[in-house]
Amino acid sequence: MMLDTPAGRVASAPRFARLRMLAEPWLYLTPTLVLIGLFIFVPMMIGISYAFQNIQLLNPMDSGWVGLDNFRQMFDDRRFFKALGHTVNWTLTSLALQFALGLGLALLLNREFPLRRWAQALVFLPWAVPAFLSGLTWSWLLNPVIGILPHWLVDLHVLSEPYNILSDPQLALYGPVIANVWFGIPFFAITLLAALQSIPKDLYEAASMDGASGWQQLAAV
Repeated sequence: MMLDTPAGRVASAPRFARLRMLAEPWLYLTPTLVLIGLFIFVPMMIGISYAFQNIQLLNPMDSGWVGLDNFRQMFDDRRFFKALGHTVNWTLTSLALQFALGLGLALLLNREFPLRRWAQALVFLPWAVPAFLSGLTWSWLLNPVIGILPHWLVDLHVLSEPYNILSDPQLALYGPVIANVWFGIPFFAITLLAALQSIPKDLYEAASMDGASGWQQLAAV
């Protein structure tokens, strides 16, 4: 037991300092953690609990606990696997195109050329647009009456007449993919450009002196 003496107070001071040093970062993070818990963690847990309840959209207060019955019905429905296939197709296609086009833009913006700053602003512009406005804009562009894309496809002899692409089961998936790729390219371009610019230029110069081509330098990165 530590005595209340000058020697005891001196001995407990380092321990208190260590505890304060460990607790201080968490004190600063407390407001952020509280907001994350209230607006992300709590709604997420409520949403997960809905999967085990019988929720009536027109009467949300009349609900009951059904356990795993919702999951059994879901896996017994063939439309679920079809929808899951569309989701996987949409995700993989979007990610592949976003990465490939984002990498190309990052390599282009990593070079010095006139009006490079303006080009960066134009490339990053879609990422600054809210997702709601982005979806609304692309729905207008794909509209057969006021949109320009169906009429362009007719002029290119891709379509026989302008019609609503989003209502065609064979083409409906491509509209959301194009919109998502346009919206997500800036994120990949920003991330990959930051990674490229973090590499010292001396390494590129040394690789060029050793006779490495541009593709070999990119592969080595």
